[in-house]
Amino acid sequence: MNAEQQLIALGLTLPSAPPRGGVYNPVVIVGNMAYVSGHGPFLGDGKYLTGRVGADLDLEAGKAAAKQTGLALLATLKSELGSLDRVKRVVKLLGMVNCPSDFTDHPKVINGCSELFGQIWGEEFGIGARSAVGMGSLPGNIAVEIEGIFELH
Repeated sequence: MNAEQQLIALGLTLPSAPPRGGVYNPVVIVGNMAYVSGHGPFLGDGKYLTGRVGADLDLEAGKAAAKQTGLALLATLKSELGSLDRVKRVVKLLGMVNCPSDFTDHPKVINGCSELFGQIWGEEFGIGARSAVGMGSLPGNIAVEIEGIFELH
């Protein structure tokens, strides 16, 4: 099953691609690599999931925000590439969690995105290298920001 079919099988709906929040390109393609700018948990209609994980949001809500961020990344990839079937594999993710300084479960939060991509492309191609770090704040108080590198067919 390809990525587009897998989204349907999982019952997932992509939000619209999020609007740009500054001066940057959402995706830059170099050779067969797509570099995707940082995304937040975009819900559509200009709305994002906000709050600090470990203060305003619990771990499960943070993980859900990371999954929603993954959906936003996919929406941008689909918008820019025409189809998610052009993505061969996830190469690398950088996940940033808006949290207090004593929060230490950043990897568990970002698993929300990694698990989503694993469901779409399978463990071999959907799980790439990854970093997960905590931030004292993120733009607009979004709960999570994730950027990614993807290999293309």
